[in-house]
Amino acid sequence: MDGSEEEIYSIMFTSLKHPARRKILRMLNDKPMTFMEIADHIGVSSSNLTYHLETLGELIYKMENGRYKLSSFGTATVSAMKGVEEAPEIEPKRHIKLTFKWKTIFAVLLVTIILFAAFIALQFITINQLSGDKSRIEAQNQQLLAWGVNTNKAVGLLQDVAQIDTSKYVVKLLDNTLQHRNDIDVAEEVIKYSLASGQSTLDAEFRFRDNHFSFYELRLNYDSQLYTKAQVNGIGILQTAKNTIDAYKTYSGDEYIDEMSRLLDTVNQTGNTVVTAGNMKLQITIKGESAEFFWMYTENGIEFNAKCLRMVFQGRILLSLMDGYFFFTVGSTELNLNEQQAVAAARDYIKTLTWDIDGEKTSGFSSNGAPVYIELFPHPRGNSLALVPYWYVVLPLDKTYPGGINRVVVGIFADNGETADVQMLSG
Repeated sequence: MDGSEEEIYSIMFTSLKHPARRKILRMLNDKPMTFMEIADHIGVSSSNLTYHLETLGELIYKMENGRYKLSSFGTATVSAMKGVEEAPEIEPKRHIKLTFKWKTIFAVLLVTIILFAAFIALQFITINQLSGDKSRIEAQNQQLLAWGVNTNKAVGLLQDVAQIDTSKYVVKLLDNTLQHRNDIDVAEEVIKYSLASGQSTLDAEFRFRDNHFSFYELRLNYDSQLYTKAQVNGIGILQTAKNTIDAYKTYSGDEYIDEMSRLLDTVNQTGNTVVTAGNMKLQITIKGESAEFFWMYTENGIEFNAKCLRMVFQGRILLSLMDGYFFFTVGSTELNLNEQQAVAAARDYIKTLTWDIDGEKTSGFSSNGAPVYIELFPHPRGNSLALVPYWYVVLPLDKTYPGGINRVVVGIFADNGETADVQMLSG
């Protein structure tokens, strides 16, 4: 095997050995995603996610609009994953000798099961013949209101904001889970539906944090036919976005959406655009039939991109809506540590660090190489949801330790220089 081939397999195996990285590859295989979307789905800290994205290397790349996408190498790697995961298990053949008595018993049981299945199938067909298509759809759609605290809110967003005509579908509730997110200390309800019409099947997912809407995503099969309540073909993407943000303003009732709507109204030209007003920034990215509208809070030159609202359209259809603007507050806008100072502080910190490696206390760490990755990404301090300027610094260690540990992630608050997070990683 030549060196280049060994390098390819090395990158693949390094990436695939961690479950978080495998999950990232699967998600990006479905669609490009932003940093916050990936973090929200896989439930790891921002510093860990930064490291995982860096470790994926040539399998992914960051597009101009800030979203991560699989490279051709990454697509091939996902195909290899599927080949392994979908391989059938082969069990050894077992030779069991049955007496005539047991053979008779099994035969009777088999006949009984077949007759029972036939009876159930006949009953099912009879019931469906007695019910019209319209009544069947309406009856099954009642499931939308039968579960959970926020199912009625999910219906409202699906119909009034996303403009999906649910009367054309058989809607089935797939899952409704209420969980406590320890990483952000909040109760989160996750609701999933399938929408079926003929040969088309759609999947819709909603998330509510403390009973406030935070996330919507619609996933379509390749050949799915989408029924909407409004005629969208004759409307441009800019007007579609304006209609959608106004509908969301009515749905949500939050005052900050008024400011977002007014900012969008200042845009008169379709295309990649950045506009600001006060502490609100709107970034519009359009590529073919895909369009993203991204509002975020800014102050003192710092982009608090977790405090945001994001809409993604495909062919004038709202595929994704994420609202974290209500959720996060701003705790500090002081930037007392620049990038170079953050790297120097991280180098100094690891020199004093003692870490348990393979059951042994290890110290004497150092890093003289260039940073692997560094980014200013506002982050909550402690259990608060108030965002504070925060440097994520990934440094290479000067030697490799047991377990393949060769990198360190240091998180430093930029307002006071406090080191808040450190983790040793293998790459």
